[in-house]
Amino acid sequence: MLEHLNIKNLVVVEELNIEFKFGMTVITGETGAGKSILIQALKIVAGSRSDASLVRNGAAKAEITASFSVRSNTKLKSYLESQDLENDAECILRRVIVLDGKSRSYVNGRKVPLSILSDIGSYLIDMHGQNEHQLLLRTNHHRILLDDFARSQGLCDEVNDAYSDYHDVKNKIEAFSAESSLLSSQKDLLMHQIDELNQAQINMEEVNNIEDDYKASVNSSQLIEKISKILNSLNHDLGVNNILIESENLLDQSIKLDSRLDDIRELISSAQLQVQESVYDLTDYLSKISNQEDNLTQLSERITLLHGLGRKHNCQITELVDAQKSLEEKVRDMGSSSEALGKMHQELGKFEKEYFSKSKILTQERKKASKILSKEVTLLMQNLGMPGSEIIFKVGPPGSEVKLNGVEDVSIQVKTNVGQDFKPLNKVASGGELSRISLALSVSGTNTELIPCVVFDEVDVGISGSVAEIVGQMLKKLSIKYQIICVTHLAQVAAQGKDHIKVEKTQKDGLTYTSVTNLSKKERADEVARILGGIEISHKTRIAAEEMIDSGS
Repeated sequence: MLEHLNIKNLVVVEELNIEFKFGMTVITGETGAGKSILIQALKIVAGSRSDASLVRNGAAKAEITASFSVRSNTKLKSYLESQDLENDAECILRRVIVLDGKSRSYVNGRKVPLSILSDIGSYLIDMHGQNEHQLLLRTNHHRILLDDFARSQGLCDEVNDAYSDYHDVKNKIEAFSAESSLLSSQKDLLMHQIDELNQAQINMEEVNNIEDDYKASVNSSQLIEKISKILNSLNHDLGVNNILIESENLLDQSIKLDSRLDDIRELISSAQLQVQESVYDLTDYLSKISNQEDNLTQLSERITLLHGLGRKHNCQITELVDAQKSLEEKVRDMGSSSEALGKMHQELGKFEKEYFSKSKILTQERKKASKILSKEVTLLMQNLGMPGSEIIFKVGPPGSEVKLNGVEDVSIQVKTNVGQDFKPLNKVASGGELSRISLALSVSGTNTELIPCVVFDEVDVGISGSVAEIVGQMLKKLSIKYQIICVTHLAQVAAQGKDHIKVEKTQKDGLTYTSVTNLSKKERADEVARILGGIEISHKTRIAAEEMIDSGS
């Protein structure tokens, strides 16, 4: 519930501090005194839009702070924890508006985006007034009202979970089918490409070496000449190999005379072995390169084929083996796609069955609740000065489509006079009628989870007499469970309040000021008498006011 409201430099308000209690608090005052500023302050601090024109003349900024007790507001406490904004049993909202039109929002001392402030405000304050009934004009809100009354929101959430599961699988099927269709249309091309690669009989060893083989074949005559020259210099009678052998022999003899030559002999021996190995390898290479010269034409044709395949598959020839494996894998996937698609369709059918099963129960709960709620709200509307009016929560007809919030649409339809046909709410109801319909819905929904602080801004416009007294009684009844703040011009409503705040406007030194006063019992009688009788308050008017207050207590 709202415990404290502080307003600084907002329009004509210099500074106001207002304490609120549980129950019904009425706010009265002359037209233009500033009652609407209090309501506007609550809207702003709860996340509504603001602009620089709201900053009081001469001030640099406007500031609004509202403190709420949230001990029993479990939903809000859970949301605050999810945003790391928890503060035990208290929630403090603060909004600062500066002259450039920008604003800053704070929750429990921490700066937050306006969207977060608005979300939190929606858990704390429910505004009702002639200009605050946009929600009633939204068809989706009609469904929420009915589900709240029927206590079926949890079941609706289960339906939406099944909807989400169904569409997740459906989207997978569509994506999978599109890919499979594309692959299927390419199957002939894929098979042709695989056959072409199979016929080429490609292997990794070949593709890794063929470039070098081709280059060596092209230059084989030069290579033969150079390798032959090297072999001659190594293996000639006076070549390196024989010199090293002779040197090793001489060192073997010298070691007998001086053992310190042993390390040198090992080096010469190692060098001779490496030269000998080089001779063997070069001789083998010379044999192969001499034979390869005859394969030049064949190698040229082969490398041309491989490069052609590489261009077709947009890869290097060393990547052709991987390209072939990739094509073969795609063809295998096409063979298994039918089985995978079948499994997904089975899963889709399971979620569809679950969705319609839960939706059927939800439809039954809504239809049962709609009859009760329609009767209750109709009776209240007629008591609120709308004789001959009726309201129905229309459920259905059910559709065959899997969609959010169940298979049927829920809409409010009304007729405001006897003999008229039922029509959509937004096509029939005026602003004043919307106020009373909203009030009737709030009172009739005694088993709904209303927001703890409910503000009614002049819901009594356009009514008087006994109907006004009924409105007051309804608001008082609602205040048994919720904190009610009501701005009113009617004495019958004001007399029902548990607490009474009077708003006054004064002028001083060319400036306008708004003040608020928590009225005592005597002051309440004077204010109710003023509303009843105008500026001049007679003794009879004062007695009537006192009787109204005593009757409402």
